[in-house]
Amino acid sequence: MGAENLKRRKGEDKGREDRQSIQSHEPQTMNLQKQANLFLFPFGPCVGLISGICMIVGTIIGSGIFVSPKSVLANVEAVGPCLTIWAACGVLATLGALCFAELGTMITKSGGEYPYLMEAFGPIPAFLFSWTSLLVTKPSSFAIICLSFAEYASAPFYPGCDPPQAVIKCLAAAAIVVITIVNSLSVKLGSYLQNFLTAAKMIIVTVIIVSGIVLLAQGKTDNFKDSFKGSKISVSSISLAFYNGLWAYDGWNQLNYITEELKNPYRNLPLSIIIGIPLVTVCYVLINVSYFTVMTSTELLQSQAVAVTFGDRVLYPASWIVPLFVVFSTLGSANGTCFTAGRLVYVAGREGHVLKILSYISVKHLTPAPAIIFYGAIAIIYIIPGDIDSLINYFSFAVWIFYGLTVLALIVMRFTRKELKRPIKVPIIIPVIVTLVSILLVLAPIISAPELAYLYCTLFILSGLIVYALFVHLKFSWAQKISKPITMHLQMLLEVVPEEEVTE
Repeated sequence: MGAENLKRRKGEDKGREDRQSIQSHEPQTMNLQKQANLFLFPFGPCVGLISGICMIVGTIIGSGIFVSPKSVLANVEAVGPCLTIWAACGVLATLGALCFAELGTMITKSGGEYPYLMEAFGPIPAFLFSWTSLLVTKPSSFAIICLSFAEYASAPFYPGCDPPQAVIKCLAAAAIVVITIVNSLSVKLGSYLQNFLTAAKMIIVTVIIVSGIVLLAQGKTDNFKDSFKGSKISVSSISLAFYNGLWAYDGWNQLNYITEELKNPYRNLPLSIIIGIPLVTVCYVLINVSYFTVMTSTELLQSQAVAVTFGDRVLYPASWIVPLFVVFSTLGSANGTCFTAGRLVYVAGREGHVLKILSYISVKHLTPAPAIIFYGAIAIIYIIPGDIDSLINYFSFAVWIFYGLTVLALIVMRFTRKELKRPIKVPIIIPVIVTLVSILLVLAPIISAPELAYLYCTLFILSGLIVYALFVHLKFSWAQKISKPITMHLQMLLEVVPEEEVTE
């Protein structure tokens, strides 16, 4: 009996130790869950009105305003239509963002367009969006921004001539690698870098605008006389000008990626849009006015780096601050693109629409390392053959197909999902206008100036149907057999796990 009692007491002690061990690990598990959620919702539930406005302004203002002025002007060939296009792009971005505000407060899920397309049209359009975003729109955006950074970073070292393409592409690739590493290693480091670079970009925007206002006050208005003379106006030229202008406004839907993190989204989402995007529009128009105070249309078109030329003529001998701060600005946009890249991947991975490994999170750093590394690798591939103008056209064509489809989803759900609560309800004419403009932007260049690039882009998007049928709908066993060992080896190499496993 004594031996049995001793054995029983030992069993009770062992059970007590096990329970204490489990309890001692519970706080660590909970802490892991909270930290893992920093990836999905890094800003927490306290993004207010000011933060929302700063996010819109900080995301939109990047490389576009320092690259696109030349491209917009090249398509319309006169100052007047150029400034009109910039203002019209701001109006269109505001109308599109208001449509997304209704969608974001009606379907309160992060992931941008993905959940809206899923809700309105089902999994196939949502898959095509994630397929195109993963392999075209997001990586090409990353590549465009880093190429812009490389042009401005190398321009001061090649005065009077264009920097060699090899130098530009190597610098761009280096920027992608550095930003990828930073965001793979630490969410906090990426966010701190973003805050610093956002502040830097606002300094250069302010310097250019104030310099332009001073020059106008001094009577530098010669380039604005007969501003519509010699303009080239056609459906194709206006569409391509809009492509380049809207590229500079890209990011107007950024708050829809963090709808769940907004404080009082029913108030702050529309107010952030109504304040933030018109503010950016005013800045963009004034920056272009500043450029034209010191450069004729011909001089602007011949400039390799427009803002650097402006700085050389206006701020000498302190002109070095322009390329320096433009570099900060472009790096800030690239870092922001990389920083938010994981959200769409996570949501698509949760639905089984992408390789599972892309929705995994680093055990050590609690970052979406596989998704970020994937984006960086694809972006480097886009840098090798592409130049900025062709990449922008390629990007804009693809992205406006899905912008138009998403706004069309809003119209469709007005009739098919009447039961959904709509805290924000825009007049139906706004989504109708945005949808029609999207169709025009997509079709006009194809009809008036067809290029094989548009066909390739369309075929690539439609090829997603084959991928969906084989790997998502039918789920062939041989594909699973191939992907499982690849996923396992990548897990061990990158030390990543599914988010669900971390939070259990």
